This record gives sequence, C-alpha cells and structure tokens, in this order.
Amino acid sequence: MSDDDDIPLPKKSRIYYGSLEEKERERIAKGEGGYLGRDAMKLGVEAGHINISSGEFYDVEDHISERQAEVLAEFERRKRARQINVSTDDAEVKACLRALGEPITLFGEGPAERRERLRNILSVVGADALKKTEKLEDSKKGRQEHQQTWYHEGPSSLKTARLYIARFSLPRALKRLEEARANKETPDPSRTARQQELHKGLRALNNFCSQIGDDRPISYCQFSPNSKLLATASWSGLCKLWDIPDCRLVRTLRGHSTNVGAIVFHPQATISLNEKDCNMASCAADGSVKLWNLESDEPVANIEGHTVRVARVAWHPSGRFLGTTCYDHSWRLWDLEAQEEILHQEGHSKGVYDIAFHRDGSLVGTGGLDAFGRLWDLRTGRCIMFLEGHLKEIYGICFSPNGYHAATGSGDNSCKVWDLRQRKCIYTIPAHHNLLSAVRFQPTDGNYLLTGAYDNTAKIWSHPGWSPLKTMAGHEGKVMGLDISPNGQLIATCSYDRTFKLWTSE
Repeated sequence: MSDDDDIPLPKKSRIYYGSLEEKERERIAKGEGGYLGRDAMKLGVEAGHINISSGEFYDVEDHISERQAEVLAEFERRKRARQINVSTDDAEVKACLRALGEPITLFGEGPAERRERLRNILSVVGADALKKTEKLEDSKKGRQEHQQTWYHEGPSSLKTARLYIARFSLPRALKRLEEARANKETPDPSRTARQQELHKGLRALNNFCSQIGDDRPISYCQFSPNSKLLATASWSGLCKLWDIPDCRLVRTLRGHSTNVGAIVFHPQATISLNEKDCNMASCAADGSVKLWNLESDEPVANIEGHTVRVARVAWHPSGRFLGTTCYDHSWRLWDLEAQEEILHQEGHSKGVYDIAFHRDGSLVGTGGLDAFGRLWDLRTGRCIMFLEGHLKEIYGICFSPNGYHAATGSGDNSCKVWDLRQRKCIYTIPAHHNLLSAVRFQPTDGNYLLTGAYDNTAKIWSHPGWSPLKTMAGHEGKVMGLDISPNGQLIATCSYDRTFKLWTSE
C-alpha cells in the first residue's frame, strides 16, 4: 500500500484475514507498485509504521518483569500456605520443625509465630516434605530393627539353667555388697596407707623368670586357682602345664592340631576338684573345644558344634557352664552337667573374640571384632548394656571384683573403663602404641588394672585414678596374653617371641 493517491491500488479478487506480510513480500519481489510504491514501503518501514519480521515472534511470558514474577510467586506461595493444615499443638509443631531440619524455636518466638513459620516453610518445600521425612525415619527404624539382637529359642534346660544361675548369683552378690560396706567403714588413713604400699610394690616389679615355652608363639596363659600351676597355649597346637615358681614343665597336653586360642582352669581346679575330673578347657582355630583333667595328656572330652574358629573359652564361676566365643558372630553357653549347648546367642555383626563372666555369675561380657562390647544378663537372656566407643576391634574384656566396673582393650590402642551403674564409659586410657591383646583386673580387690599390647610391653594402671604405675618391658615380640595369680603375688606374660615371663616385686 502507499500514501500517494496518484498511484492506483491493485484490485484483489479475494479478501485475506490476518497478516499481509507474506503477500506484501511477494508483491515487492515481483516489482508490483512501481518505484514509488517500493520507496513508500521503505519509508513506511523506516518510520516504523510497517513491521515486517524475519520469522521471529514475541513471547509475552518471557518478558514479564522480574518484579511481577516475584509478586506472582509470592501470591502462589500464600495461596498454598492457606491450604496447608498445621497442628495447633506446639509440641507437634516443634517436632515437625526438627524433622525438617529447622530450628525448633527462634529468639522471642511464641507458639503462634512458630506455627506460622512452619506453615511458611511447608509452603516453600511442599506439604509432602513431612511425609517423605516420616518415610525416611520409618526406613531407618526398619534398618535398626533389622540390626537388633536376635534371640534363639533355647531348650527347656535353658530355663533350668537360668534359675540355677539366679540362685547361685544372688547370695554371691549379697556377700560382695557386705564386703564393700565393711571396706567402706575402714578409716581413710588405713585405706590410703594400704594403697600406697600396694603401689610401692607394683613399682618395684621385676622380671623373676623367663622361660621358652614352645617352638611357636604362645597365645595364652593362666594361673591355676591355687597359684601353683601355669597353663600356656601355643600356635603349635600344644598346651603345657608349668610348675610355679620354678617354671618346670609338668605336662604337655596333646590334642589340638592347629593354633590354640586359650586354655582356662575350672574355678575349683587344684582346690576342691578331683584331678580326675574335668579341670581345664581349651579352644582352637579349627573350632574344636576340648576338656582336660590334671592326670592325662589326652583330652577327656570334646565339645562339638562349632564350625569356624573359636577364639576364647571361659568358665562360669559355678563351674557348671562353659562359655565360648566364635567367629560366626555368636557366643555359646554349654551346660557340662547336661552335656549340651543351652544357649546360642547372636548380637555382634562380626566375630566374637573375648568373653568374661561377672564375679557374681549373673552377667557375661563379650567383645567383638565389630568394635562393640555387650553385657548380657544370664538370668533373663537380655543384653543390658551396649559398650560403644572403640574405633577398632575389641580383643579383651574383664570385670572388676568390685562388681560395677568393666574394662575393654581394643585395636585402637586404648583401654576403656565402663561403669555398669551409670551405663557409660567413665575413662579412656591411652594405654599403648599398638593394639591391646588382653586386660586384667587384680583378682582380689581390683586395685589395679593390667594391660598387654603388641608394642611388646605390659602396663599396670592404678584404680581409681587410672595413672600408670609400671611398664613391664622385656619381651622381644608382641605380648599376646597375661594373667595375675589369684594370690596376687605373681604376674605372667606370654609373647610372640615364644617365651613367658613371671614378674614379682622384690
């Protein structure tokens, strides 16, 4: 089209609706309208009266101002907030805020403001955020339930054993408490003088005897209840009895064909038990557990049932039951009178390494390669305390004669002392420069703690206070086992260097 009236307009036979852009392009390309028409078109385009695009389009939504977008978003959020139902219970509101990872309260904030804050947060993150959080919590609970302790259904003899243990342990607990009350009445100066005398004797400990015990490393040692014999276990598969304090070989026990993990005396062996009866028990890496008397070189009985390595064995204070720890993540309790396994207890996620019975006989402690320890009530079968805190495997556990302290030694080079009354760790001893292989309390009063480690030393720590009293260095290899004689006169250590040593004060 043109603004010049002298130029005749072309007649069209059709009426077109919409844009004439394409037709105008065709007309200009054909040269229709003449020179003046083309000039007029250019002038109109330059003046902005005619807009001929190059295929582009104008999207209104993309050019809305940011301020308008923010206002629209705010309106939408407020609309969503009005539709969200929030509890009027302030405790539930705080729980929801905690679940969303928000502060449960702000300075000067009241219940109404807190409720409105929760509503605004939900309008941003979505009302389904709480449901997702609940699903995650449910899945965590499911995993925790999956990791809970499993209890195997025991035979009818287990109930009889639990009743027996209860009747056995209660009088012993009463006696222990009476002794504690009597000790408490002792004047403080007398108690302090006695403790100072003990510490003086411990600081004066010296190597009394050193004996080559076997051709292979010695893995375990224990004194007999009368303190006149020492039993040693070796990786050669041999167990030996030594006369104390002469360190003279009395008997070699042959029965195991692989590494022996431990050999322990019956609580009444060498005291009231007949030498022909079962006086000792031992275990080995092939899963075998053997019982021995004091007259024969051959085992008197075998306990069958383990299919993998048995790390430790321990006698119940009554002498009727035997506990074993196994690398199948469980520990077991055997009734030697009934000659059967009465308890097969899981609870550790890795192999169970050490086991110790409480002085009363009511509790048993287990230490596992999962870095956790557990205390079990033998009268009910429940796990009453979870020992959590070590960074690596637990290789030793021991109860104090006072009845309420327990110690654990770990591969993280530390020894932790636990209070059963407070159900927590009360002290961590940075004991050694390498993993701890064994821990022992003084068997009579628990006035000191003995630790042995792979840094070739054994150390004595005061109780209470847990200060170092003596470092016993002399082994050329790592200390793998240790024990304190029941009369408190001697300390024995056995080592990877194939020797055992006796220590006594001058």
